[in-house]
Amino acid sequence: MMRKHCRAYIVVVLITLSLFSSVGANYEKQLSAAVRLMTAEELKTKVSANEPLVILDVRNSESYAGSDAKIKGAIHVSVRKLKYRLGFPPLKDVPKDRQVVTYCSCPSDEASIKAAQVLMESGFTNVRVLKGGWLEWQKASGPTESRPRG
Repeated sequence: MMRKHCRAYIVVVLITLSLFSSVGANYEKQLSAAVRLMTAEELKTKVSANEPLVILDVRNSESYAGSDAKIKGAIHVSVRKLKYRLGFPPLKDVPKDRQVVTYCSCPSDEASIKAAQVLMESGFTNVRVLKGGWLEWQKASGPTESRPRG
C-alpha cells in the first residue's frame, strides 16, 4: 500500500516539475520574442554612417577583461547594474527614442536580451540586440577600439 502512494506522489511531483519547466521556457521565449535583433552587417552600416545610436557592451567582467577591444563607441556596463546606471551620465542623458544596441559574448545573446528588456522596461523605445554579439562582430570585421584599462 505504501509503495502505491509513493509512486503516485513521485508521478505528481514529476508532472508538476515538467509543467513548471515548460511554463518557464515559454515565458523566456515570449520575453526574448519581444526583443528585436540586428545583424552585425546592419550595425556596421549604421556605425559607418555615424548614425546617432548608443551601443552597450554587456559582456560579463571576465569576458570584457579578457578582451583588448570593444565595438567602436560602445559603453561597457554590467547587466546587473544597468538599471542603476541609467540614472547617471552618460546613460542618463540618452533620449528614450534613441536607438540602443546591446551586445554580449553569450552563446544565445542572453545578457544582451536581459539588458534590452531592462531598457524597454525603463521606457526606451528603440532597442535592438546584436545577433551573435561580440563573436559575430569580430567575424564581420566591424570597427573596434581598444577598451579602457583600469
